[in-house]
Order: sequence, then C-alpha cells, then structure tokens
Amino acid sequence: MYARTATAAVAAAALVGAGALLMSTADTQTTGRGTATAGHTGTSIRTVSARTAEAKPVAPVVFAHRGASAYAPENTLAAVDKADALGFDWVENDVQFTKDGVLVVVHDTDLKRTTDVEEVFPGRAPWAVKDFTAAEIARLDAGSWFGPQFAGTRVPTLKQYLDRIERNHQKLLLEIKSPETYPGIEKETLRVLSQQGWLDRKHVKNRLVIQSFGADSVKKVHQQRPDVTTGFLGTPAVADLPSYATFTDQINPSYTSISADYVKAVHALKGAHGKKLRVNTWTVNDAATAAKVAGFGVDGIITNTPDVVRGATG
Repeated sequence: MYARTATAAVAAAALVGAGALLMSTADTQTTGRGTATAGHTGTSIRTVSARTAEAKPVAPVVFAHRGASAYAPENTLAAVDKADALGFDWVENDVQFTKDGVLVVVHDTDLKRTTDVEEVFPGRAPWAVKDFTAAEIARLDAGSWFGPQFAGTRVPTLKQYLDRIERNHQKLLLEIKSPETYPGIEKETLRVLSQQGWLDRKHVKNRLVIQSFGADSVKKVHQQRPDVTTGFLGTPAVADLPSYATFTDQINPSYTSISADYVKAVHALKGAHGKKLRVNTWTVNDAATAAKVAGFGVDGIITNTPDVVRGATG
C-alpha cells in the first residue's frame, strides 16, 4: 500500500513504472495462438529483450493430451468432453490418413492398442491405419479397451472431432502424425480445417496450433498458411534453434529432455511470427514433475491428467 503523503513526483514515477510493467506483461503472456499475420518468414535471428525475458512468470497453459486421456479413451469425443467437464479449453490430438484419404483422430500408426480391429478384421495384420477405409474404421470399438462404460465409442474423423470441440468452445493443439507415411497430409489437414471454419481469423488467432515431429511437415504448414501458429515436437540443439525459429512458433519437447537453461535459450529467440518462442512440454502426469517444469519457465504443459497439473501449477 502507498502512504497518503506521497509526493506528485513519486506518484508520477510509480505510474511510469506501472506502465513499463504492463508492457512487459503483455509481451510475455502471449498464448501461442497465432496472433501475427502472414509474411514474417525472414531468416534473420531475432532475440527477445532482457526486459521481456525477465518479466514475472505466469502459470503454464494446460493442454489435455489426447483429451483428458487418463479418464476416458484417448483421442475420442468422450475424452474431449471429459476435458471440457474438467474445465480445460485446450485439447491435443493426432491425425492420420485412412486408405481412402480421410483424416481420422488416432495416435498409433496401427489400430491394435486402442480398438478391437484384430477381432473385427482378423487376417489384416499389421492393422495399420493407412490400410483401412474410413468406413471400416468407423465399425471399430475404440472404448472397451479403456473400460466397459466406454463400449461402442468410435474413432472420430477430424471433421467429427472439430465439430465437437467447436460445440464445447475448446481450442486445438493438432499433431500431424507420421507425415512421412502420408504424403499431402498437411494440405488435406488445412483443407478440412478451412472447410470446418477453423482457419478464419478468430480460430487462427486464438484457438489453433499445428505441430509435428517432422520439421519438414511443420515447414509445409507454415509455407501453405503462414498465419497459422506452428509447433515443432522435439528438443533441437541450442545451436540449431535459430533455424527452427524461421518456421515455427513453439519448441515442444519431452519434459525429460529440458532444463531451465534450455527453456531460457528458447525464450531468447523470436519465432516465425515475431513473438517469443514458446515451450510446451510433454507428457507430464504428476504434480511433482509439473511443479518442476513450471519452475523451468515453460509456457505450457501437455498432460493426460490436466486436473493434477492445474492443481500443482495454478
């Protein structure tokens, strides 16, 4: 609290200081939601000022990994709805192509672990996603493996998934899975997003990030839609970070591979849209690790147990 006898000069100085603090906070609380426009694709190395880098940290954004996948079968509409029921805006998913070119939401490149494909289609080993049509995959039970209460849950198409998170007013961290297996998946993903209304200004600015372990895939998304926020999944060497900063806005590494110094090195650079490179780390499912990586200064935590992470960091 301030004494009532403060002089006008002191009050003026306080106002100036407050203004500087507000500017610094605005600089550091960007959300990785694509707030810049197309065209920032230069290759010059841009660094973040010391004033921005030293601002007071905020609680990391919590991303529900494959939905709230500790509580409902992963990458299903049930997992999305559970994340919504728990109060989480951001959900993460994985997209792949079917044999007939439909984008479906599933993590593994085969269907064995999370569906009854071996029973429904015996003799179709290795049961790869790419070897089944969308209609065939729609027949599979993607919930019983998790629990009997989820029997009959289906593998959603990307269109179905987008419709559900739109209904829930949620936000999407979309992973292009195994892009080397699916030529053209970047273009088709963007086409479906556009068709479903997810590439308008509102969604691109606040509700969508596209990521991949494939650097070339991230580059393709950036080249085809420079306005979309992108993330690279992995932990590039510090010396290589400037080259990644030319086409991505986020470096999203495993929590086992990072330190406070690494996060600081990422934050020292500006990404493809001229904003501080962000760090969203995965997959953190316990309170102690969540608190640890939050202490490193990460911007987001991707987790199967979003409620646990929120309790540890919020």
